[in-house]
Amino acid sequence: MSAREEILCAIRARRLTSAKRPGPYIAPDPGGDLVERFAAQARSANAEVRVLDGAADVPAAIAHVLRARNLPAVVHLAPDSPLAKLTWSGVPGLTVERRAPGSDDAAIAGADYAIAETGTLAYLAGIGAPASWHFRPGLEIAVVKAAAILPHLENVLARGALPHTLNLVTGPSRTGDIEQTLELGAHGPKALVVLITRA
Repeated sequence: MSAREEILCAIRARRLTSAKRPGPYIAPDPGGDLVERFAAQARSANAEVRVLDGAADVPAAIAHVLRARNLPAVVHLAPDSPLAKLTWSGVPGLTVERRAPGSDDAAIAGADYAIAETGTLAYLAGIGAPASWHFRPGLEIAVVKAAAILPHLENVLARGALPHTLNLVTGPSRTGDIEQTLELGAHGPKALVVLITRA
């Protein structure tokens, strides 16, 4: 008997004919403040995180983000986005474009959920939330409610029926394929800013 046949015979002898079905997955309790944990994980993935008192502070925070990065005071917003209801006119000089962003533009999108364990944003595609918008802009600005920060991915998946597309975004787009050098903006935004609203 060859060495190959001996190995295969040993594997076949140990093969189970029936395995016990695993129990339901129970995620461990992460403990602590989920907002702080998410922010720490997102920052470790090269995202900028700001915590705001409420959604009314979002337009001014976006204007500040654009100024700090020396970008034009223009942000792209999907035509049917729920964020369109914010008072954008309260920030002088800030322009909201209702067309798809390009690679040098800044775009804003509302994240349905965030995952504290990994610092990941979960975007459910739908009307007012096109999936392609997370790959187009050079700067993505995400808005997520503090109450929508969940401990684990499994908590997001357990929320019910999912749409045709669920985008999970952890930090800006990156690759290390070329000479094992980290490159940001390889397949999407070069920078990610997350605005967490407590109210």
